[in-house]
This record gives sequence, C-alpha cells and structure tokens, in this order.
Amino acid sequence: MADPIEVPKRSLEALNADDWDAFRATFAADCVLEEFPTGRRLEGPDAVVEASQGWKQAFPDLHGIIRNLVACGSTVTVEVTWEGTHTGDLVSEMGTIPPSGKRLSVPAVLISEVEGDKIKATRDYFDLLTLLTQIGAVPAGAQ
Repeated sequence: MADPIEVPKRSLEALNADDWDAFRATFAADCVLEEFPTGRRLEGPDAVVEASQGWKQAFPDLHGIIRNLVACGSTVTVEVTWEGTHTGDLVSEMGTIPPSGKRLSVPAVLISEVEGDKIKATRDYFDLLTLLTQIGAVPAGAQ
C-alpha cells in the first residue's frame, strides 16, 4: 500500500506536468471531486481530468505549489497555492471570461481520501473571489 501522503502529491505533480495519463491514474474509478467554490461535483477520473484541462486551457502555465501536506490515517490535507497566467478563455456555467493576461496566486486546500494508491474523494476549497479579482473579472473594491 502506498503512503497516503504520496498519492495527492503524485497527482499534483502530474497535473503540473500536464501528464494527463499519470494524473488520471491517481484517481479511483469511482472517485468524487467536490469543487466547492464553483459548486461542481465531478464523478470519475475522466470528469476530473476534463475539469482540470479546462482550468489549464484558461491558465496554460497553471501549477500548484505545495505549502503543506498533512496526513491523518488515509485522509490527506494539501495546502497549495495555485499560480498561473490567464491567457485562455475561462469557461464556466456563468459564462466565458476572456483572457486578461493577468497573473493569479490563489491559496487553496485539498482534502483527499486515499484508498491504496488512489484518490477516492477530494474536497477542493479555494478563494474564487480572489481568483476573479486577480484576473480582473470582478472589480477590486467588490470584495
């Protein structure tokens, strides 16, 4: 059995490298990812990959910098900072935000349930308002 802390770490490394096969392989066939700021609930590795590719289309240089990793049994908490440049369309259920060319640096927390060498479930918390403000989609004073 893999060290639970290594599984989300390996997943993030694959995402940073745009290695979609390796990224997909870190998720269980029946995984669930809840992206609370957007309200999305993604089921299965293909849905997780598709959503992640959508973020990468909007921010092609997007990468996560791990700030802290903590495991308690099979639950792993990853504190990460997402950084990237908004050079592609950000498509959401609320519409499309055209590229702004602006940089973002957004803190986030991912809480993953690991089974064996796979992620079974992840709860993703990030500051969507800060993200939208940093790319100019929301006026700075609106916070």
